Amino acid sequence: MLQAVENTSLEPRRDPRVLIYSHDTFGLGHLRRCLTIAHDLVEQNKNLSVLILSGSPIIGSFDFRVRVDFVRIPGVIKLRNGEYTPLNLHMGVEETLSIRSSIIHHTAKIFDPDIFIVDKEPLGLRGEVRNALPMLQKRGCRLVLGLRDILDEPALLAPEWARKNVIPSLCDLYDEIWVYGLPQICNPLSGIDLPEIVKSKIVYTGYLPRRISKPVVAHPPPPVTQSPYLLVTTGGGGDGAELIDWVLRAYERESLLPYPALMVLGPFMQPELQKEFLVRAERLPRVQAITFDAHIENLEANAAGIVAMGGYNTFCEILSLDKKAIIVPRTKPRLEQYIRASRAQELGLVQMLVDDGSRPVEAMISALRALPQQRKPSEVVVPGLLEGLTNVNRLASPWLGQHANVQSDLRVNRQHA
Repeated sequence: MLQAVENTSLEPRRDPRVLIYSHDTFGLGHLRRCLTIAHDLVEQNKNLSVLILSGSPIIGSFDFRVRVDFVRIPGVIKLRNGEYTPLNLHMGVEETLSIRSSIIHHTAKIFDPDIFIVDKEPLGLRGEVRNALPMLQKRGCRLVLGLRDILDEPALLAPEWARKNVIPSLCDLYDEIWVYGLPQICNPLSGIDLPEIVKSKIVYTGYLPRRISKPVVAHPPPPVTQSPYLLVTTGGGGDGAELIDWVLRAYERESLLPYPALMVLGPFMQPELQKEFLVRAERLPRVQAITFDAHIENLEANAAGIVAMGGYNTFCEILSLDKKAIIVPRTKPRLEQYIRASRAQELGLVQMLVDDGSRPVEAMISALRALPQQRKPSEVVVPGLLEGLTNVNRLASPWLGQHANVQSDLRVNRQHA
C-alpha cells in the first residue's frame, strides 16, 4: 500500500507547475538565469505556472511574465572570509537560514510542483533544500539540478563538494543534471570522481539564448545611445569597480576611442564607488554612466560592442545578440569567468583582456581600438551553442504534459491510500 502523502489541494490539479530555487547570496547571475528559464517555459507551455524561490533583494525590480511569480526568502551575503551573514535582518545567520529552510519546505509542500529545478547548489545554501528534496521525491516530483557551464577550477570544486557531501543526493534524489553549456567548451564536473549513476544523469543543453523583451514601463534611452556606442557592464557590480575604473581611465587618457561609452555600474556596487564613477563619467563628453537597468539586454542589443566581466548571463547575451566583446574576467574568489573567457577566446568568440592587478591604461586603449575589427560570434560555428532553452523545454515536456496528469492522479491515489 502506498504511504499517504499530505496534499492540501481540495480537488485534483491538472495544470502543471515548476518550482525553481535560486539562493542568490551575491550578484544577479543565478536570478537572471532562473528568470530566463521560467519565462521560456511558460511561453512554450500555456497552462504552466512557475514559482521562483529567491534570496535576491532586488528580485522585485524585474518584470515577470504572466504565470511566473516569486517567493522572496530572507537575504544573506557571503563575507570575504567565506562566512555568511543576514543581509538586512538583525539576527544570527543560523536563525536566518532556519527561516529560509522553513519557507522553502513549506512553499514546496503547498505549491506541489511537477518539476523542481535547483540552481547550482545541490543541497541549497548550507543545506537549506535538503529536507524539501525527499518530500518532493515521494510525491513524484521530477528533481533537477541545473548547473552553469563552469562552476570553478576542479582543484577547488572537488573538495568543496566533498565537504558538503552532495554526491549521495545526486545518486539517490536527483533525476537529472542539466548543464547549461557544451562539453567542448567545459565540463563543470571534470575534477570530481562521480559514480556512473550520476554521470548517466548529466545532459548538456547548450547555452541559454536571450531574447529582447519589451519593458513594462518604458524609460527614455540614455542620450549616448543615440549613436553607435560601447556598453560596459559589470553584472551585479559588487566586484566590478576595477573594470569600470580601467575603462574610465582609458577614456580620460584618450578621448577619440572608436565609440562613446555607456557604463552600467550594477546595483550591488558600493554606493561611494558608484558616486565616484558617476562624477568621473559626467566630466567626460563621450561617457555616460547609470547604476542599473533591469532590461540590460536591450542596451546590449543596440550596442556596437560590449566590455564585460564574463559572467554566464552576459556571455549568453553576447552570443545571442552577436556582439563583438572584450571580456575582462575576474580571477577571485573563483576562476569561473577566466576559464569561460579563455576558452571562448580560443574558439574566436570574444577577445579576453587579463587583469593582472596593474591594469595599464595602454592595454585597455589598445583593446578598445581593436574592437571594431573583431569577428562577431556568429562567424564561428559551434554546433548546438545556443540551443539551451529548446533542450530545457524538451527535457521538461514529458513531465508537464500527460505525465503531469498522471502525477496528479498519483497524488490523489496516495492521499486516499
